[in-house]
Amino acid sequence: MRELITKPLPDKHERHKLFGSVAPGEKTKPTEKDKMSDLQNTKKDFLFAIDQVGISNVKHPIQVVSSIEPTNQTTIGNFTLTSSIQKDHKGTNMSRFTELMQAYSNGRPFDISIANLKRFTKEMAERLEQNDNQLTVAFPWFFERKGPASDMAGLNHADAELTILYDKTAGYHITVSLEGKITTLCPCSKEISEYSAHNQRGNVKMEVTLAPDYDEEEVDWKYALLEAAESNASARIHPVLKRPDEKMVTEQAYENPRFVEDIVRLVASDLYEMSFVEKFTVQCRNEESIHLHDAIASISYDKALHY
Repeated sequence: MRELITKPLPDKHERHKLFGSVAPGEKTKPTEKDKMSDLQNTKKDFLFAIDQVGISNVKHPIQVVSSIEPTNQTTIGNFTLTSSIQKDHKGTNMSRFTELMQAYSNGRPFDISIANLKRFTKEMAERLEQNDNQLTVAFPWFFERKGPASDMAGLNHADAELTILYDKTAGYHITVSLEGKITTLCPCSKEISEYSAHNQRGNVKMEVTLAPDYDEEEVDWKYALLEAAESNASARIHPVLKRPDEKMVTEQAYENPRFVEDIVRLVASDLYEMSFVEKFTVQCRNEESIHLHDAIASISYDKALHY
């Protein structure tokens, strides 16, 4: 049984002292910025250059433009912002990353169009007085999906990621990735069973290097990669399914059985045919419904090495 409080508590100042707070000590160091020591800007031989240094896990509202509904959406981006450091530099100025983000967003969602991010990474490299700068933003991308029979709509989402590397000499290098979910039906199960076949949920991840002439106003990379995964599946995933929809989806899956190996080869074929894709990696992981294990497969391909 708890002891009852029978007298007034000490005031808040005394309570803080009770739990270890002490009075501020004597202040002897300068408070003006121009008089403070700046260790990060120290210049001498620090033994090694650093490949990447910066900040990660920076969450910020972002504005995403999509070629399918919803065409303009606000979601949450998780940013990683880095640059290299020459060996005669002690460190980087971490606050400049977030300062520039604030300047570019100005209290609004951050525009993550490729054109805007190109400007951002170039300006950041110049502010840091370094030869390169890299930005990665990961975010959930939402898209409308309608039932094939009922036409009733709901929102699905895929996990998207965009990385832009600016190099003072080499220019820009842009990679994107998308991970979405599909339905697969086991061809072996269909072949050997008298009736029915087991299904699984497939997780398809595509990582792509974009060609230098990629134009985001002509092609939405998010939708292109989503279609590469979903159009080759046994069936698509739906947020809303009425009975007529369910009948169509399950019959479609039965008519299009896919091994995990089939998925990566078919998706790779679509990516191979996309002119704005220079190289790619496709991974698929099927969450098996009658096994404890998952089934996995992957393909990597660089068009420049095979032309």
